[in-house]
Amino acid sequence: MVRFKNRYVLCEVVSEDPRCRQCIEDRAVGLAVKDAIARAHGDYGLACCSVSFTVKYLNAYTGTVLLRCRKDFHRLLCSALPLVRQLESRNQRSACFLNTLHVGGTIRSCQKFLIQYNRRQLLMLLQNCTNEEERRCIRQSVLSCSLTEEQSQSGDEEEDDGTE
Repeated sequence: MVRFKNRYVLCEVVSEDPRCRQCIEDRAVGLAVKDAIARAHGDYGLACCSVSFTVKYLNAYTGTVLLRCRKDFHRLLCSALPLVRQLESRNQRSACFLNTLHVGGTIRSCQKFLIQYNRRQLLMLLQNCTNEEERRCIRQSVLSCSLTEEQSQSGDEEEDDGTE
């Protein structure tokens, strides 16, 4: 039996209005990305990327998106992501773009990167705080960023996954 290797592309939805991120659906992101691939690479690129393309994770509150595609065609996907200019969901169009943060071989590696990325963002917020109450809340958020609870549970999953 042949195992198909995948790549996971971690992106963030960047828009001027943060309220528009809250109405995003994974189906809308998938359609927008497929449309961008079709515009950039034509039918061939769309067919190559559509074989195992899925939106694995979407957090509308933070604007984090995790996309999966085949290892052989992840560069086609990454090159088409800057062409996404708007997302349409619930009959609303919102102007935004996808910023690629990380490309990894497993979901776990993307999770680790996202925790480090969020920790750096919180530290930047800490430097811009104006009062002590804000500083205390952000320090608590930085200290709570860890994988200690998940490591004990998902240690066996990584061995079974066999990706990479």
